[in-house]
Amino acid sequence: MPGILYLCATPIGNLEDITMRVLRTLKEVDLIAAEDTRNSIKLLNHFGINTPMTSYHEYNKIDKGHTLVEKLLEGQNIALITDAGTPAISDPGEDLVRMAHEAGITVTSLPGACACVTALTVSGLPTRRFAFEAFLPTDKKERREILDNLKEETRTIILYEAPHHLVKTLEDLKEYLGNRKATVCRELTKKHETIFQTTLEEAFNYFTENEPKGECVIVIEGRSFKEIKEESRAEWQKLSVEEHVNMYMGQGLDKKDAMKAAAKDRGVSKQEIYKELLNS
Repeated sequence: MPGILYLCATPIGNLEDITMRVLRTLKEVDLIAAEDTRNSIKLLNHFGINTPMTSYHEYNKIDKGHTLVEKLLEGQNIALITDAGTPAISDPGEDLVRMAHEAGITVTSLPGACACVTALTVSGLPTRRFAFEAFLPTDKKERREILDNLKEETRTIILYEAPHHLVKTLEDLKEYLGNRKATVCRELTKKHETIFQTTLEEAFNYFTENEPKGECVIVIEGRSFKEIKEESRAEWQKLSVEEHVNMYMGQGLDKKDAMKAAAKDRGVSKQEIYKELLNS
C-alpha cells in the first residue's frame, strides 16, 4: 500500500509558530524531504527530531521527485518541508505534489505559517479578493508582460522580494501601476518585524535611502472599479451619441436596445441618449 505525502508548514521566523501536528508528523514519517537540509537540521535539532532527511529543491526536483515517488509507492510516508512557510507555495513542492497525484499517492497538507497570508492580514488593505504573484520574473520580457497585466488587476496584489532587489521592484511597480497604496512587510514574525504602510512612491524613496534588510512581502491595493468605469466612459465619450448607438445597431441590436447599451456605457439615462439623438 502506498505511503502518504505530508506537506508540513514550518515557521517563517518565530519557531513557536510550528503546530503540534507538524511536530508529531515529522517524528513519525519515514523520511523528510527538505529544500535545504543545512537550514532544516536546525529546526529538527531544536525540536529533537531525528527522522532521516534528504534534499529536494529547484535544481534536483525532477530526478529526486521520481525517487521520492518510488519510495512513496513502496509504502514509505514522507514529509515535505520548505525553508520557511508552506510547501508548494512559490516552491518546487508543487511539482512533487503533481507527480504524487499522477502516481495515485495520497497527498495531505498540514497547515501553518504562510508569508503571503500573514502579510495580507496585517497590511490594512482589502483581504476578500487577492492575487498572489510570488517573485516577479527576472527575464525582462516576461517581467514586463506580468506588470502590464497587473496594471488592470482589481484584487489586492501580493509579491515576494529579496532585499537586494526591493528598490528595483518598487521602481517597476511605481512605473507600471502608478502611486498606489502599499504595505511593505519585513522579517515577518521575527524580532525586527516591520509593517510599513505607505505608497509605492514613498516606499521607493525610503528604501533608496535606507538599505533594505530581510525578506520582504509587498502588498499593493488593486485598481478601483470606479477608476476603470471612469476611464471606460471617457473612451466612449470620444464617439458621438449617434455613432455610439449606430455601432450597436450595426451589431444587430434594435434601436431601443442600442440606446440602452450606449446609455449604460456612458453612465447616463436612456432618456438623455434619446434627447441627444433628437438634437443631432
